[in-house]
Amino acid sequence: MTATSDNPFDSGSILDGIRRWVEIETPTEAPEQVNKLADLVTQGYRDLPASVERIAGKSGCGDHLVARSSWGQNAPGILVLSHLDTVHPMGFIERLPFKIEGDTAFGPGIYDMKGGAYLAYHAFRQICADSARSPLGVTQLYVSDEEIGSPTSRALIEAEGRKAKYVLVTEPARDGGKIVTGRKGVARFEVFIRGVPSHAGTRPEDGRSAIRELGNVIQALEAMNDLTRGVTVNVGVVRGGTKPNVIAEEAYAEVDMRVPSIADSDELVPKILGLKSRTDGVSVRVTGELNRPPYEKGNAGAALYEQPITNRCTFRRSSRGRGCCIGCTRRCDERRKPRPLRSRRAVRRWRDRARAGLVLRPPQGSQATHPPGRSDRAFAAASGARYRHARAGQSPRSLR
Repeated sequence: MTATSDNPFDSGSILDGIRRWVEIETPTEAPEQVNKLADLVTQGYRDLPASVERIAGKSGCGDHLVARSSWGQNAPGILVLSHLDTVHPMGFIERLPFKIEGDTAFGPGIYDMKGGAYLAYHAFRQICADSARSPLGVTQLYVSDEEIGSPTSRALIEAEGRKAKYVLVTEPARDGGKIVTGRKGVARFEVFIRGVPSHAGTRPEDGRSAIRELGNVIQALEAMNDLTRGVTVNVGVVRGGTKPNVIAEEAYAEVDMRVPSIADSDELVPKILGLKSRTDGVSVRVTGELNRPPYEKGNAGAALYEQPITNRCTFRRSSRGRGCCIGCTRRCDERRKPRPLRSRRAVRRWRDRARAGLVLRPPQGSQATHPPGRSDRAFAAASGARYRHARAGQSPRSLR
């Protein structure tokens, strides 16, 4: 993609590239759409000193892409982790077409995370266009199933994370472009309820409503929310019953939980799995687990954050990603701030980190809990699959 001016970080050129990605809708459940965007991304690497490996999708998900720089692949380097899928259903772009109003750009998936993913892609192109090569090799991983918990890409992410010295994730930044140095853990649960059916008009006393019991379960789950601690529990999907005149025999729910620490997970996961029925004759069964352990702030991530890149760059600390800036996260009309300086600075920071080789001070003292040469994010990714085998009180950072 060619810049529209002599400035390779021209915001107009960057926004045009983001528009092309946004206008290809990529809901996770539409693998053919995700693969259309994967085709476009792959084409963008053809004239670069890089190789692209395409891993065929499975289980109803799209393909994954691994783009590797032609240099620096013989030693641990920089992994840039992105996802191409979005939560928006097909056709949402008709409700929210890509547009720019003032200093704000709108479009489905522009925030999570096509804006950030494209910025990293654009920065890699500029590294390749420069005669200077970064001391470390760069690998860009694009997965197709992040929005449903990465069921088909998890092993790939963990494998690439283990090989990397540093991992940068292009999830969105916080308000004002704040850099993220930690994030919550994610748990997912399914609730299955079975009652006793009967005719609601003639024999209501014979029935035991699964839907009514689901209401009890939802109340118990909602009571676990604690915004002060940063704990959120959301019942996002519910189903149940067959006819309005039949007392429901079955009901079902899907639950998302976010926790800031392993201690919170150790407390709340057993509570959710242990939910019991309050109604005689009705059974409640809950399945699920902590899908992604919390990425708690630690020395390695702090050192990466503190590392000076250029004398002109300053950062503000936050708690999740480092992609595009966001104007509002509370509505479905996704938007990002395309102010020219922000766009250029974001890409320059990414490029300068790669050029600098991200040379960090090693963790010091008793808090140096990470294996040598591995970042917080890489270690959390590598240890995530093993968390389910940890006993209460153990941190995933203690597992290898």
